[in-house]
Amino acid sequence: MAERSLDALIDALRRLPGVGSKSAQRMAYHLLQHDREGAERLAAALQAAVCSIGHCQRCHTFTEGQLCSICQDSQRDARLLAVVETPADLAALERSGSFRGLYFVLMGRLSPIDGVSTRDIGIAPLIERATEGVVQEVILALSFTAEGEATAHVLAEALRSPGLRVTRLARGVPAGSELEYVDLSTIARALSDRR
Repeated sequence: MAERSLDALIDALRRLPGVGSKSAQRMAYHLLQHDREGAERLAAALQAAVCSIGHCQRCHTFTEGQLCSICQDSQRDARLLAVVETPADLAALERSGSFRGLYFVLMGRLSPIDGVSTRDIGIAPLIERATEGVVQEVILALSFTAEGEATAHVLAEALRSPGLRVTRLARGVPAGSELEYVDLSTIARALSDRR
């Protein structure tokens, strides 16, 4: 019985990104041997989050209500709409403190290999929101992977509309880095995207 419960715990921990069999096993053993109180807190927090957190009806990020706090904030600039792939990307932009507009979370990116199409990432609701007359600029804040680039291209084409500006996050040499350690494609892109 204990073995089945332990195996189930290890298997559940393996579902976390970047956690393999050995790491999951170490976490399970640590929680059960050294931190049972922490294990109980983790279980309770996970259960509470699963039961109370859903998606914002407007932007699709995580929230406990119908609308998230950002969508409810009247001080945000509704003319600017940043499109991100995940709630984690939204959180990263918010931590930067440099964006005061609103968001739309796709909940993924196009990936034909994985069977993720335009229907799966919510392009129709994005187009509807972007073209309802308030938004003036859509900022495609998507990752610079092949899938992110493909998604940005498809979105840019779909969002072409009179009076709506569609932009993409700039990319280039990271601040504080030394040029000799930056990869060649980043240097090339920084040169072509120079201001």
